[in-house]
Amino acid sequence: MTNSINRRKFLRGSAVAGAAALATPALAESHGTTIKMQAAWGGGIFLENAQSFAARVNEMSGGSLTIEVLSVDAVVKTSQMQDAVHRGVLDAAHYVSAYWYGKSKSASLFGTGPCFGWSSQEMLGWIHAGGGQELFDELMGELRLNVVSFFNSPMPAQPLGWFQQQITDAEQIKGLKYRTVGLAADVMLEMGMSVVQLPGGEIQPAMKSGLIDAAEFNNPTSDRDFGMQDVSKEYMLASYHQSQECFEVTINKDKWNSLSDEHKAIIKNASMAENSGFYWGNTKRYSDDLIKLQEADGVKVHRTPDSVMQAQLVAWDVVANRIAEEDPFFAKVMESQKVYAKEVMGYLNLNQPNYQMAYDHYFG
Repeated sequence: MTNSINRRKFLRGSAVAGAAALATPALAESHGTTIKMQAAWGGGIFLENAQSFAARVNEMSGGSLTIEVLSVDAVVKTSQMQDAVHRGVLDAAHYVSAYWYGKSKSASLFGTGPCFGWSSQEMLGWIHAGGGQELFDELMGELRLNVVSFFNSPMPAQPLGWFQQQITDAEQIKGLKYRTVGLAADVMLEMGMSVVQLPGGEIQPAMKSGLIDAAEFNNPTSDRDFGMQDVSKEYMLASYHQSQECFEVTINKDKWNSLSDEHKAIIKNASMAENSGFYWGNTKRYSDDLIKLQEADGVKVHRTPDSVMQAQLVAWDVVANRIAEEDPFFAKVMESQKVYAKEVMGYLNLNQPNYQMAYDHYFG
């Protein structure tokens, strides 16, 4: 498949395949339990990730449980997916918690919250081993949402994004019309940007038309598939605006309760397996496509200066503390994260050797 074909699929946000095409044929014909899961992705690597999770479940169950993946907008709009799962219109959804944080800003803490010196690996550690899942379940109870959710797939820090010139100082970004989502929107507003929240498929056309001046989505692979290299040649890597994130797989609670213990265990373990599968596969794809952006597309890749990232941390403090003063549950979740990050990163920072030193020794 050519890049131009990939790009058109992203831009029109259409389904790349029907549910039956996405399921293994033999499994699709089985008479076991079926879960229809709509993804927030119209194509590209994230839809492949949703399919990978489904394939794990389907294979582990031997056909007695089948997840059929529906592409973006197949049943409802992305903004309606959580409500659709809650009501049972959809059995399940595959997206990120930042897509529904309008219901509760605490949602963003389970994906795109402040960076306490940790990566998405440690954030998922907090969810699985530090009380995060229990806090999320408590949030679902407070919001009276009839869903059960699992978190997987540790995403590397998202780039600051695409600009018309290299960013060397935080003053340069003031006044720019910039696309992002979740609490990162509040952070960038605090830094003086004018923020526009757009779905992925609308980013490249918006920048091409001048509706926005700069934008981020997630990673070099998706960005290249979107065609961002056609509207900008300045790509800023590294940022604290969304330095840790993961997928949320949410399932209607009644549907979940109807499953056998065996099927529940299969879903839970398939979700855990995706943590490794995603990270190993995606980081290789991202690095390959970053090289293509530079060598084939003429993109200039820069690392965001520490001064800009320090300004982001200051903005995060303002935004997070303001919300915490208004929302006790937000404050509770954030405090739990800080306790975990302080202990775990305290150990890791002391124990980990300087990997950059070793890298420079061989490749610098």
